Amino acid sequence: MSAILPEEHAPRASLLPSAERREKLRKIRGIRDGVSLYGVGAGGIGVIFALALIFVYLFYETVPLLKPVTMEVVSEISVPGDESPAPTVHLTLDRFENIGGRFSSSGTITFFSPHSGEILSRETVAVPEGESVTSFGRSESRRSLYVYGFSDGSVLPLKVDYVQSFPDGVRVVTPELSFPLGEAAIRIGDREAGDYSALSVMEGRGGYVVAAGTREGDIAMALYATRRNMLTGDVQVSREDYALPAIARPVRQLLVNESLRDLFAIDDQGVLYHFDIVNRNNPRLVETVTLVPEGVTVTAAEFLVGSRSLIVGGSDGSLNQWFLVRDEATNEARLTRIRSFRSQPGAITFIEPEYTRKGFLAGDASGTVGLHYATSSVTLKMIPVADRPINRIAVSPINQTVLVKSEESEVLRVLAVDNPHPQTSLSGLWGRVWYEGRSQPEFIWQSSSADDAFESKLSLVPLTVGTLKAALFAMLLATPLAIMGAIYTAYFMAGPMRRIVKPSIELMEALPTVILGFLAGIWLAPYVENNLPILVTVLVLLPLGMLVFGYAWTRLPSNLRHIVPPGWEAALLVPVVLILGWVAVSASPWIELAFFGGSMRQWFTDVGIPYDQRNALIVGLAMGFAVIPTIFSIAEDAVFNVPKHLTQGSLALGATAWQTVVGVVLPTASPGIFSAVMIGFGRAVGETMIVLMASGNSPIVNFNLFEGMRTLAANIAVELPETAVGSTHFRVLFLSALVLLVLTFLLNTAAELVRQRLRKRYASL
Repeated sequence: MSAILPEEHAPRASLLPSAERREKLRKIRGIRDGVSLYGVGAGGIGVIFALALIFVYLFYETVPLLKPVTMEVVSEISVPGDESPAPTVHLTLDRFENIGGRFSSSGTITFFSPHSGEILSRETVAVPEGESVTSFGRSESRRSLYVYGFSDGSVLPLKVDYVQSFPDGVRVVTPELSFPLGEAAIRIGDREAGDYSALSVMEGRGGYVVAAGTREGDIAMALYATRRNMLTGDVQVSREDYALPAIARPVRQLLVNESLRDLFAIDDQGVLYHFDIVNRNNPRLVETVTLVPEGVTVTAAEFLVGSRSLIVGGSDGSLNQWFLVRDEATNEARLTRIRSFRSQPGAITFIEPEYTRKGFLAGDASGTVGLHYATSSVTLKMIPVADRPINRIAVSPINQTVLVKSEESEVLRVLAVDNPHPQTSLSGLWGRVWYEGRSQPEFIWQSSSADDAFESKLSLVPLTVGTLKAALFAMLLATPLAIMGAIYTAYFMAGPMRRIVKPSIELMEALPTVILGFLAGIWLAPYVENNLPILVTVLVLLPLGMLVFGYAWTRLPSNLRHIVPPGWEAALLVPVVLILGWVAVSASPWIELAFFGGSMRQWFTDVGIPYDQRNALIVGLAMGFAVIPTIFSIAEDAVFNVPKHLTQGSLALGATAWQTVVGVVLPTASPGIFSAVMIGFGRAVGETMIVLMASGNSPIVNFNLFEGMRTLAANIAVELPETAVGSTHFRVLFLSALVLLVLTFLLNTAAELVRQRLRKRYASL
């Protein structure tokens, strides 16, 4: 028998949803569930798609570095002849690749179009009456400086300038000859007659050096300093002669570097004589160097741009790079063979350096032309051009067009070269490279300089090491503090106090990193430098003092300890930490006087530990402060969300609170804690502004706590706005961004795999 409900307890029909209303609510919930499901899925796919687009864009900007070099013969033109045909002694090209220059042994310079061979103009050097041209020399390629030698022992330096004008808004380039030491031939040394077997001319800061060598082994040299009168425009030339010792063998070639400190003479046996010419009154022979093995002869030698490196070619097709390396024992620079290049099929007959970088072309007796690059130690291309020995090569200043002439040929072959990024080999980016002026192979990042002949140093190793170094020291500070703080806050701290502490720490993450970097660089770095002992006192005094206070607290009578409610004990440590910090700072001067002779900074220097004001320690402190909120927030949530029945069961079985934390809470929360650490590490790896402002930005390879670093992210921020779009430097910066992206992706992937394994392992708890 059914019960009869009182009227006031009877359900009202209006309050019970009808079947139609229930169906409508189900549809609304279905729509909401679908929107949530597909919205979250679309958002996840969108994130993945955005990351993929970033990767594709970075790879798109980087892939030209992998483009293979091309070099091919595109045309042939007739050798522009003189009024009286004479052998070619040199070829040139202007930077716009529209004007070629042919220097002949008669003293005539013919300018022509490298595209059609049409003669544009002709200039003739004033050869002394009754004499003939017997020798020719040149300076480093950038100088466009040459010297003719005549049969009476006189010489005439000259320069080719490509003058630009813009009539009617159209650029017109006109080649012009100039004579920096006057239009009249000059004499070097006391030679009154006879020709020279070798000539060289070089323009440096001290003036012009002209050197001449004879078949008897004599070497004459003079320094010409020019001064222009600002009022009259007249040029006054002063001269100083050098008294060089003879080498007792025929001089085959002379080379003077642009610093005007060293002269290299090569004899007919391939022996190089290195003279120190700093003291003009007493030049001295520093060393003699055998450039090639026994049975091989030197067939060509030329400076690379900047005249710091010498490329030597041998009769066996070998190519070697030599430059001066300072000997630490004697503190004297010695010529050292640095690297070899792939041998060419025939004896090297001509070497032509590129104008603005450390590359060069080499022609050999088989008619092959090879394209090589010194810094990356690679042979980029090698093609047969003629069936006769190559005796002249000209390359344009922009390195895109090459003129090649072979012996006994009236044809100039025009080569098109596409070689935009020769510096970026695998060994150049990631291996140790022996750079000019260095005493040994090193990892160096130095992308630019004021010197046109600067050798770009684009090793990514210092930046990668700097990135890991900054992240490591930041994590050493942030990880233990954040995780231990998260455990205490989530498990031991009283609820009201937790509701104050957790938002306060999370609010720290809102601080702009540029402010943290500014404070670290401007205030923290000099403060720590002036109070270095606090690094020791704080590390020792704070933990020890907190342990002593904790032990003393446990020894107090229980009625006193119960005054503080459970979970509020941490508040008692605040004044303890402040007092201990004040004691550590106040004791700093006394500790320096007692243990470090009054200056801990000087003590570091005396024991061989470099100390930079802005260093990895400062970065670690500032970046650790920025990373702590990230790790703390995620780890605290993971610990707090451990199911209560697990901790209550552990306590009910007799475990202490700490045993429960170690045996139950940490294993269960370990996936979340590990995720927190890895997310914090990713934040530290990608941090830019703190490192930029507090590290000193020195790209060095070490893990010294007291030296700076430069990270991949900071380097991109510093250098990308200043680099030329599409240049090698520009693309290497994008490559470093790609390396940073791949590094964080691999770390996050590995972290996710570990997290999943931890989650699977402790899922049964």
